[in-house]
Amino acid sequence: MSDFWSWYIIILTLGMIFFVAWLGITYRETKLSNKDQEQLTSESGVPTTGHNFDGIEEYDNPLPSWWFWLYILSIVFALVYLFLYPGLGNYKGYLNWTSTGQWQEEVKLAEQQYGPIFERYGSIPIDKLLEEPAALKMGQRIFANNCSSCHGSSATGSRGYPNLTDDDWLYGGSAETIKTSITQGRQAVMPALGAVIGEDGVQNVTAYIRSLSGLSVEADQVKLGETVYKTMCFACHGIDAKGQQLMGAPDLTDTTWLYGSSIKYVSESIDKGRSGQMPAFSAQLNEHQIHLVAAYVYSLTRASN
Repeated sequence: MSDFWSWYIIILTLGMIFFVAWLGITYRETKLSNKDQEQLTSESGVPTTGHNFDGIEEYDNPLPSWWFWLYILSIVFALVYLFLYPGLGNYKGYLNWTSTGQWQEEVKLAEQQYGPIFERYGSIPIDKLLEEPAALKMGQRIFANNCSSCHGSSATGSRGYPNLTDDDWLYGGSAETIKTSITQGRQAVMPALGAVIGEDGVQNVTAYIRSLSGLSVEADQVKLGETVYKTMCFACHGIDAKGQQLMGAPDLTDTTWLYGSSIKYVSESIDKGRSGQMPAFSAQLNEHQIHLVAAYVYSLTRASN
């Protein structure tokens, strides 16, 4: 923050605090001359403000002492707080407190408390962790905090985000492959072919690909689409359309569809392409936490078999 805006905030904040303090102290009681006071006194002898409507007078009683001193105390509290903590422009506060610093301190304490537990589970192979319910529970919590926004709280995924509870894997479902995916992330790209094969080509290939999964299609389009497929698509998905896990190219012969199996969605994938990214978590999670998440995800596949 520039010095100008820093001083602007400081002057405005302190100015408003001192202004409301002055306002509360100065106008705690109305100071009137004896003549005015006589004129602004009700028949019962209570001072009034002079406001009278429909026979109702507004009394001019001073604020209760408890309210006034609570008001002053709140102003003192505000000044003490702004002295101790950041809140006045670039001033960092006497205690030099920051939310980042507090978070780092909490993380440090958590690592001291849970670090040995993570380290112990991290030394156990993933297939053996399946026999450790407590470890899988920890992996589930880490998954919920970091992965559920894409894959869902139950890890069943959604359109464009893989279901992690079945046995269909783009890059392989072994324990080590899952761990690599979490650690390093994945970048999948389906190139847009619409400009290359044209609108008819897109529709024909769509029919051919959908036929591989046993979906209803036009027979005359299938043959034309097969020819285009074997020219443009086999390099990634294979001549038999079984896909290649090394490249993350999906199997087009099963009934699992990441973006949907309708004519609209399949043709959209072929025409415009797809770009999917699984972020790398090596910067967010340590190796033992990743190990536990991998074990949890691996356990979901084993449970479905």
